[in-house]
Amino acid sequence: MDDTLQARLGPLRDRIDALDEQILDLLNQRANTALEVGKVKQDHDVDGPVLKPEREAMVIRRLQALNKGPFTDQAVDAVWTQIISTCRGLESALAVAYLGPQGSFSEQAALEHFGHAVTRVRCDSFDEVFRAVEAGQADVGMVPVENSTEGAVNRTLDLLLNSPLKVLGERSIKIHHNLLTQSGTLDGVTRVMAHPQALAQCQAWLTQHVPGLVRDAAPSNGEAARIASTDPTVAAIAGDVAAVAWGLRPVASGIQDDPQNRTRFLAVGAIETLPTGKDKTSIILAVPNRAGAVYEMLAPLSTNGVSMTRFESRPARTGAWEYYFYVDLLGHRNEPSVARALADLKQQVAFFKVLGSYPQQ
Repeated sequence: MDDTLQARLGPLRDRIDALDEQILDLLNQRANTALEVGKVKQDHDVDGPVLKPEREAMVIRRLQALNKGPFTDQAVDAVWTQIISTCRGLESALAVAYLGPQGSFSEQAALEHFGHAVTRVRCDSFDEVFRAVEAGQADVGMVPVENSTEGAVNRTLDLLLNSPLKVLGERSIKIHHNLLTQSGTLDGVTRVMAHPQALAQCQAWLTQHVPGLVRDAAPSNGEAARIASTDPTVAAIAGDVAAVAWGLRPVASGIQDDPQNRTRFLAVGAIETLPTGKDKTSIILAVPNRAGAVYEMLAPLSTNGVSMTRFESRPARTGAWEYYFYVDLLGHRNEPSVARALADLKQQVAFFKVLGSYPQQ
């Protein structure tokens, strides 16, 4: 290395090393303080979940507001999610259920939202995710609810309708699909496997580039990647994490038809989340099958100045052309305007369920 370059880089690297030592010391101080918080709760017989979604969201938002860069707000979120996760895990490891196996987008969303210091509970279906949390085998679950290309994940909507679990958080992630095989080529490959949503999100690319491959549905993209890792005749559609997890090589990258393709996930559990000042509330409604019923249903939102960010219908399966409506509102159910709107709605609809209020991402 050039002596002049070394002379300039050396002091900067020394400074980085010194700063790293300070950061490590501060992280350990934070961890010890978190343990003291747990001890105070134990001394005062405060019984409750270690996870506090509202507190964690407010910690990160406060730091983002203080941030002057060049560290980005996204980096603040990513780094402090891991710090919070590690400190939380010192008190009690959070068990998180999601659609597996290793390398699924559900796993990616769960780890981005709760951090890596968790106990991973991989499930074979969305139904099992809900059952695991309801049975106490996991503290929380992470499930996809809608995709920017293909719309609602209907099975999740049905499970939310019938489950006692509450929504306690949301996480939207960019979906980057790859076509993966053992060899990184299509030699000997006869079929492509993926979750039905992924097949739909890549259908134009598949039709144009590999029309001869049979398309088979898999329970998850992670499972498709696992199968491809053992069967050279199978190509899988999955993300970068799955490629690494199962030792697969890309035939093509970024094959999703929409380059801005995103999936929104919901965190579910038995926790009631307190207001943070920037929240959403998700509800399910049903109205009688008569003219003007839906218009009347939405009137309390306008009257109370409550904004609606999502409105999704789902057949009630009664055979009478009746529907459940899944609605996301801005604000926490405890805020006066939202509380009034919900009270008015409850009085006039045939079915009413609050899925939960939670920090807005």
